[in-house]
Amino acid sequence: MAFLAEFIITVVKMFLVAGVAFGGIKLGKLLRDRKDAKAAAEAQEQKQPL
Repeated sequence: MAFLAEFIITVVKMFLVAGVAFGGIKLGKLLRDRKDAKAAAEAQEQKQPL
């Protein structure tokens, strides 16, 4: 019985760690996309003559 309880606890911890990792990946991608869009807009502004 102790093995089963420890196994369930380990699985729950695994899902929590996986959730945090997934959230970090999504947040990092969101921030990178924003930075790239901002850089592209600035590059576009510099290309256009005044």
